[in-house]
Amino acid sequence: MQRLNKRAWKIAPLLLVGLMASAAHAATQPAFTAMQRETFAIAGSLSNAWADFDKDGDLDLAVSLKSGEVRLYRNDDGVLTNIGAAVGLPTTGKEVRGLSWGDFNGDGYLDLLGGSNVMPVDQNRSFIWKNDGGKRFVEVAAEIGLTVPGRISRQANWVDYDNDGQVDLYTSNRAGPNQLFHNQGGVFSQVFAQAGVTDARPTVGSCWFDYNRDGKLDLFLANQSGATDALWRNDGTGFTDVAPSLGLAAPGRKPEDGGVGCAIGDYDNDGKFDIFVAVYGANLLYRNNGDGSFTEVAKAAGVDDAGHAVAASWGDYDNDGYLDLFVTSYEGEPGKQTPLDLLYHNNGKGGFDQILTRESLLNAGDHGVEWVDYNHDGALDLSVMRGYSPEGGHFLFRNDLAAPARARSLSVLVLDARGRYTRAGAEVRLYDRAGHILASRLVSTGGGYNAQSAAPVHFGLKSFDSVTVEVSFMTNDGVKTKTVRNVDPKAFSSKALVIREDGASKPK
Repeated sequence: MQRLNKRAWKIAPLLLVGLMASAAHAATQPAFTAMQRETFAIAGSLSNAWADFDKDGDLDLAVSLKSGEVRLYRNDDGVLTNIGAAVGLPTTGKEVRGLSWGDFNGDGYLDLLGGSNVMPVDQNRSFIWKNDGGKRFVEVAAEIGLTVPGRISRQANWVDYDNDGQVDLYTSNRAGPNQLFHNQGGVFSQVFAQAGVTDARPTVGSCWFDYNRDGKLDLFLANQSGATDALWRNDGTGFTDVAPSLGLAAPGRKPEDGGVGCAIGDYDNDGKFDIFVAVYGANLLYRNNGDGSFTEVAKAAGVDDAGHAVAASWGDYDNDGYLDLFVTSYEGEPGKQTPLDLLYHNNGKGGFDQILTRESLLNAGDHGVEWVDYNHDGALDLSVMRGYSPEGGHFLFRNDLAAPARARSLSVLVLDARGRYTRAGAEVRLYDRAGHILASRLVSTGGGYNAQSAAPVHFGLKSFDSVTVEVSFMTNDGVKTKTVRNVDPKAFSSKALVIREDGASKPK
């Protein structure tokens, strides 16, 4: 099937059904329903972060608005209600972006970070709302050393970069150098200079993953305003930017172009994590070769659309066993922007088919995007923010994938030995009965740009056959694995398989 790129949208939107019918691995025409439109109709939505803040088993949604309001939608069996003001989150003030959940004090409750995004830069700061037992939030940034003054923050990552068991913080800043903070028992110290990861380029997207399989999280940065991108290799005692030597820097950009969002996923099911970069310009896809190198394959894979792409999220929306990709994008002059989103269906052969048109229901976002199974039915739903459009609003689209495909999935929640969500960057792999790899997922380290989820990883499955689940944890004693065999997906049709770090061991 020919990719329906932006030119095709203009001349042939009605050919979609016919083209799909002739494809060897045809895309499932997505069936989604927009949920709670009136609840989500408020204008100026920017950041999108999902987590179970009250530990009731449902994923809740935090949204930041241009007005300075931070909304928290509590999920009660699939119905979302804004309780932000009632639990102490702001209803007005400075514009906040880069919402991100992380358990900074190790009490088992996820706390919330927001970065300020207004001019002048020297009046900016970040906010940390400590989660007080799932009942209320208290702003504590100053007392724990995380105000991040004089920066315009776009994205934040709660990750354990030094494998000491505590989540540290990295902030990506559109203005002002990026910053790395080391967690010292619930208070933080700046270590970006000592670690050699000071980066003054205008960063708007950041993703952590272990690209070279050495047991330490590395950092990819998508940089704006004509700047090159970065891949900071974690050497244990510091960081080294290896993007130029690996062909990941994307030099020669125009001043108005640059990387925006990044997304990490194993799109070809080879067990290695690849990088997609949403770009002002032509999008990029770097296939991981498994030897510490990458090959740029966006054009060959059919995902090199050029325009104003903003954010991206991997997710198997049709449960066929292959990761698909949603990209928020926009067109139009400032003040009149409209969404021009992209949904790339994975054809299972190393390529993708773009299946949205301007008239598609899902063509709705221009900022943060996340795939999330908010209603526990086994199918990934879509959450997108719209901040540029004067129509405003943000959207939650329920995936109406039909049975039995809807139930043909497995969600895995990865926790540390104490049952806390602190293992961002851990790797989850599925194997069939013969020991062949089926798919891999990364426990999210942040959604790349204005999006983040502390949620189970989701696998679509080709069958209901039992699988083996293997989780790789990064520790100061090396990479340790926890393996669960003979997992019956049908036993987890409405709940996640929980795998804790306790009992994990080094591979033999």
